[in-house]
Amino acid sequence: MLVNKEVRMTKKLLPLSVSKLAPSISSNHVHTCMSNPYPEQLTFIGQQRAQSALDFSLGMDLPGYNVYVMGEAAHGRYTLVKDKLKQHAKDRATPNEWLYVNNYADHREPIALFMQAGQSKQLSDDIDSFLDEVLDTFPAAFDNPAYQRKKKSIDREFNDAYDSAITAVEIAALEQSVALVEEKSSVGFAPLVDGKQLSDSEFGELEETLREEFFEKIEKLEDALIEALIELPRWKRESKEKLRNLKKSTAEQATKPLLKDLEHKYATHIGVLRYLKDIRVEIIDAVLEWLDDEDESEESKEDFDRKGMLTDFFAPNILVEFKEDDAAPVVYEPNPTFGNIFGKIEYATSQGTLITSYRSIQPGALHRANGGYLIMDAEKIMANPQVWDGLKLCLKTHQIKNDLPYQDSTVGTSFTLRPQLIPLDVKIILLGSRELYYTIGEYDEEFAELFRVLADFDYYLPSSDKLQYQFITKVTEYCEQALKCTATEAAMVRLLKFSYRQAEHHNKLSARFADVLELVAEASYYAKQDNLTVIDAYHIDEAIEGKQYRTGQISENMLSDIKEGHTLIATDGQAIGKVNGLTVLHIGDTSFGTPARITATVYAGADGVIDVEREAELGKAIHSKGVMLLTGYLGNKYAQQFSLTLSANIAIEQSYGYIDGDSASLAELCALISSITSLPISQSIALTGSINQHGDVQAIGGVNEKIEGFFKLCKMRGLTGSQGVIIPKSNQVNLVLDDEILNAVEAGKFNIYAVETVDQALNLLMDIEAGDIIDDQYPENSVNGIALARLKEIADIVNGDNDDEKDEELDNEKG
Repeated sequence: MLVNKEVRMTKKLLPLSVSKLAPSISSNHVHTCMSNPYPEQLTFIGQQRAQSALDFSLGMDLPGYNVYVMGEAAHGRYTLVKDKLKQHAKDRATPNEWLYVNNYADHREPIALFMQAGQSKQLSDDIDSFLDEVLDTFPAAFDNPAYQRKKKSIDREFNDAYDSAITAVEIAALEQSVALVEEKSSVGFAPLVDGKQLSDSEFGELEETLREEFFEKIEKLEDALIEALIELPRWKRESKEKLRNLKKSTAEQATKPLLKDLEHKYATHIGVLRYLKDIRVEIIDAVLEWLDDEDESEESKEDFDRKGMLTDFFAPNILVEFKEDDAAPVVYEPNPTFGNIFGKIEYATSQGTLITSYRSIQPGALHRANGGYLIMDAEKIMANPQVWDGLKLCLKTHQIKNDLPYQDSTVGTSFTLRPQLIPLDVKIILLGSRELYYTIGEYDEEFAELFRVLADFDYYLPSSDKLQYQFITKVTEYCEQALKCTATEAAMVRLLKFSYRQAEHHNKLSARFADVLELVAEASYYAKQDNLTVIDAYHIDEAIEGKQYRTGQISENMLSDIKEGHTLIATDGQAIGKVNGLTVLHIGDTSFGTPARITATVYAGADGVIDVEREAELGKAIHSKGVMLLTGYLGNKYAQQFSLTLSANIAIEQSYGYIDGDSASLAELCALISSITSLPISQSIALTGSINQHGDVQAIGGVNEKIEGFFKLCKMRGLTGSQGVIIPKSNQVNLVLDDEILNAVEAGKFNIYAVETVDQALNLLMDIEAGDIIDDQYPENSVNGIALARLKEIADIVNGDNDDEKDEELDNEKG
C-alpha cells in the first residue's frame, strides 16, 4: 500500500491584533455617565447573589438562619453586610436593656433584670438618689430626741437592775464592816475598822485572827456578789437587743418613706418591685453596720467610704442601655475572644485573695448585640475552640453563657459568680473565606444547622453598561466627598481598565472595588503634588507606577540577574531542547511575571519522563501532574504501533524555590519534542499554557503578568519584531495589557499568539510544519514524523529489536 508522504501544511497563526489585547471602553458612555449621575442611591455595586442571601436571612426570624458571608477581603463584604443590617435594624423594635442586681439570698448568683429603653439609667439614678438620702438621714437620725430618750430609757433599765444588785451586796457588806469598792468597771471589797477603809499596809498590821475573820467575810461577800450579778450577761443581752431593735425600728421608719415613692413609680415592673423589696430589708442592716458611728473614732469615720460601700451593695449594674426609638444594634467585634463575646467577671485582690461582686460583671458583644446583629470574622472565631463551642451553645440554648470555664484554673477556690443567664435573640454574621467554609462544614456537623444561609461573594462583576454606570457614579462620589476633588473622563476610563485588569477579563470588572478607591486616593496625592484638584489619567498611571516601584525591588533584581548573565535566558536565536517558559511570582500583595528557561534531554533508556523538580522535592503536586501528562501525550500521539520507551529529564533551570501549577507543561512538552527530534526552537518566543493528554492547550492564570515579564526583558535587550509570547487561545479573553505593550504590538515590534493545540505552538517555534496524520502516518519531514521515527528508534534500541534484525540479515546473506 502506498503511503501519502505529502506534508499537509497547517495554516500559520497570525499575531493577535491590538483590539484583542485589552477590553474596549467607550469614551462616549463614560461621558454620558459622568454627565448624569446614577439616579438611585448606591450603597453597593453588584453582588446580587450575596445581597439576595442576606435579605433572605434577615427576613427569617426562625432559629438557625444565621449567615456565613463567603468571600475574600476587599470585596466589600463588611460594607455590604453592615449596610444591609442597618436597613433591617430600623424596622426592628428597640431591644430591652439588661442589668444585674445583687441577690441578697445568694451573692454568688446575681439576678438579671430587663427594662425598656432608657429605664435602666433612670432606675440607676433613682437608686443613687435614694442612697444619697440614706446618707443624709443617717447617722443624723440617731441624734433625734425621741431616739435618744428611748435609748436612755433602755440604758436606765439596765443600770437600775445593776445598781439594785450592787446596793444589796453593799448593805450586806457594811453590816459586816466591809466596804464595797467600784474602780474602773471592777468591783471589790475592803475591810473597815472604826468606819475607816484600811489600806493594804494597814490591813497587814492587823492581828492574824482578825485578818482571817475579814478574809472569810470578804469571801462570802464575793460569793454573794457573784450570785447577785449572775443575771448581768442576760441584762446586757436584753439591753443590747432592745437597743438594736430601737435602731432597726428607727432605720425602718426613716427609710420606708424613701422607698415608697420608688415602689409606686415602678409598680408595673415585678422584677424591680422584688428588687426594691429586698433593698427595704437589707438597707436596715447596712445602716446599722456602716452608718451607725456611735462607737467609731473620728479617724475611722474619715477613712470609710460609706457611699462607695452602699453603691457596691445596692446599685444596679447596667450591661446594655438604649435610647427610646433606637434601631436594633449592629455590632462588629474585631477581637472575638471569650471575654469580648460572652462578657467577663473582673476580680480584685484583697489581702492576697481574689474577690468580685455582681458590679464587676462586664458585658460582651452578645450582650450589646442582643436583639440585633453581631458581625465577626470566622477565622478569628475558629482560632479559639472554646469560643466556637461557647457560641454554638448560646445559639442552641438561646441564652448568653457568661460563666468562664477557662478561668477556673486561674481563679482557683476564690469567690466566683454564677450570674443568672440572659435570653439571647441575635443574628450572627460570620465573615470568612471559601476554604474555611468548606472546612468547617466537613468537621462540624452542627455548623450547617446553625448557619443555614450562605452569602457567596463573587470575585468578578459582569461588565454591563449599568454596572459601569454605577462604578463611575461611586468613584465620582468618593472623589467629591472623601477626596474633595474630581476626576476626568480619561481618568475614569483608566480606572475601568484597572478594574478589568484586576479581574483579568474583557467582560468582567473586579469585585475588589476597594482597590479602585485605594488607587483613586493614591492618584489624588500626585494631583495635589501638581497643585490640582482634578485627577487625570496620568495621575492614575503615576499611582500605579508608584506602587510598582515601591514593591518592585525583587522583580527588578531578577531582571538585573538576567541582564548580567547570572540567569541564562535567550531572546534570540535557536536552540535544541531549550525553551523560554513564563512564570508568575506572588509576593505579599504584589505579583509579577518572569521568564524561566526550561530544558529537556532525551536518551535511550526505560526510565520514562523524569521531573527534576519533583525528584529534588521542589515541585508540588499540580506541577508534577502536568509533567506526568507528557507521557500520556507522547504515548497517545506517537506510540500506537510500538511500546513507548525512553528516558528523559525535564527541568526548570536555575529555579531554587517551590514550583506549583501546570502552566509550564506546554513549554516542557515543546522542549521535550525538540530534544527528541533534535530540531531547534526559536528563543525569541516565550510560551505558557497547560496541556491535556490529547494535545489541547488549556487556560492558565496570570497571563498578563507573564506577557509583561517577557516584554520587559525583550525591551531591555531591544525589541526586534520577532519576539513574542504564545498563550492559550482560551486566555485571549483574559488579556488586559498596558498601553506600552499595545503600542509595541501595533508597531510590529512584539507579537502575541493564541494557540489551541500543541501542533500550532510547534509550528510557531520551529521552521518546519508539525504535520497532520494522514493514513495513520505523519509526513516524514514534519515535526511529528521525525518525533515518531526517533521514538521508535529508541524503543528498538532499548528492546533489542535492531540487533535481531541485523542477525536475521546476516543469516540471509550466508544462506
